[in-house]
Amino acid sequence: MTDTTISTSGRGARFPNMRMPRGRRGAAIAAALVAVLALTGCMPSLLERPQPVSTPTGEHVPAELEPFYTQVLEWERCGDGLGCATAKAPLDWSDPSAGEIDLALVRRVASGDRLGSLLVNPGGPGGSGYDFVHDSLDYAVGQPLQERFDIVGFDPRGVGRSTPVTCYEPAQMDEYLYGVQPAERGSDEWIAAVGDANADFGEACAENTGDLLANVDTVSAARDLDLLRAVLGDEKLNYLGYSYGTFLGATYADLYPEKVGRLVLDGALDPSSSDYEVSKAQAVGFEGAFDAYLEDCLVRDGCPFDGTLDEARDQVGRLVASVDASPLRGSDGRMVGADTLVTAIIYPLYSPDMWGYLDDLFDATMFGDGDPALAYADAYNGRNPDGTYLDNSTEAFRSINCLDYPSQSDVAVMRERAAEIADAAPTFGPYMGFGDLSCGNWPHEAKREPAELHAEGADPILVVGTTGDPATPYEWAVSLADQLDSGVLVSYDGEGHTAYNKSNACVDDVVESYFIDGTVPSSDPKC
Repeated sequence: MTDTTISTSGRGARFPNMRMPRGRRGAAIAAALVAVLALTGCMPSLLERPQPVSTPTGEHVPAELEPFYTQVLEWERCGDGLGCATAKAPLDWSDPSAGEIDLALVRRVASGDRLGSLLVNPGGPGGSGYDFVHDSLDYAVGQPLQERFDIVGFDPRGVGRSTPVTCYEPAQMDEYLYGVQPAERGSDEWIAAVGDANADFGEACAENTGDLLANVDTVSAARDLDLLRAVLGDEKLNYLGYSYGTFLGATYADLYPEKVGRLVLDGALDPSSSDYEVSKAQAVGFEGAFDAYLEDCLVRDGCPFDGTLDEARDQVGRLVASVDASPLRGSDGRMVGADTLVTAIIYPLYSPDMWGYLDDLFDATMFGDGDPALAYADAYNGRNPDGTYLDNSTEAFRSINCLDYPSQSDVAVMRERAAEIADAAPTFGPYMGFGDLSCGNWPHEAKREPAELHAEGADPILVVGTTGDPATPYEWAVSLADQLDSGVLVSYDGEGHTAYNKSNACVDDVVESYFIDGTVPSSDPKC
């Protein structure tokens, strides 16, 4: 689903539906997989072989896909113990002769008795698997998996080092993400302004990206995943997907159930949820995580709040509303409106280890200092201190989401849904509505409708859910495990976004025993 984490204002801010902040962006979490699979020489003409041929894994593929499935990757050293390569994939899987794109990969070869490849996706959409594995390998997977598998990070189509979606220059991105609308939130004038801003963004993406923009949907990315499986020499896919990566993995399983090896989907999305349902559930999820922070804060020295939980929550609500009405100015001249402030608050809520940063954020904001809010929002958005951006995750996030989730244009419906979200989550909900404005004027129609994924006939798939996950609420993991014919739920009772390799030994042991030995829990271990 996309980071249908809807922008607070419906313009740029991406509320972490699926997006997982990267480790290099601050004390949050890692970000992605990417790499470069390099081809030697030219690819054979698509018309040279009219008959299906065998891939390196002995599979038969249609003749038009043969150049892609039989390509040989050329790996080059790109770090300590790492190799990178670039693979070629069809631009349009429905018309493989229409052109090709690059898919970047990075690989750490197994240090012990090798079982095969393990592909990893950190989330997003728009997260770089290349960076995730290249820069944060120990965070991405534990040592037991590094010993037994080649760990492979990749950038999905449209992302990072793969053929990317390209939209705005940094100054334009600043205006898109941080710009403040003068009109009252939810008014006709505000809706028109936000809609126009998103339409301009979409037009820039179409002009600067070309035909790829219509083909960065998750189904196309899942087909790429099967291509990578084959050229890596694996008969079945072993895969670890976090956050949005669970949607990509579940989509793969539904398309290719017979090729499912060992799949772990951690921090699951519910593929049957609409963008509105995602926004509402996320707003409630972050509200719950924020309550947990406040409860922790109120019993600590130095907490910027006092009184009861309700009183502290109300104080924050008034603070955000005051910034919405009268934005703060940062020392670099950028404005801090409610959208930016909410993004800044949400960023540390991904992990309890980051809750302490919120104390400083609220202390500063209450006294009119907007710089900490800008710093945390910059960390979430991948903005460097010099005004450049780390990657194209904002462009990719929006582009993928707009193809994965249909939007509607009825303003009355938008207002009704916005009110429901605000009622369900009084602190964050008022700034997480009107998500349809994000993709309402997108250059390409959505390619799918929300629907359950069953993957009938697939081997067992582990679905990991954290009871206090703010970005991908626990009920989504329950739903996905129930939808998948072979889904097995693994629950972690705790806080934070995703659980494997960052929660407790119970979760780690279950996941690693499954990958290494094929051990499937007979029931939810309730870690």
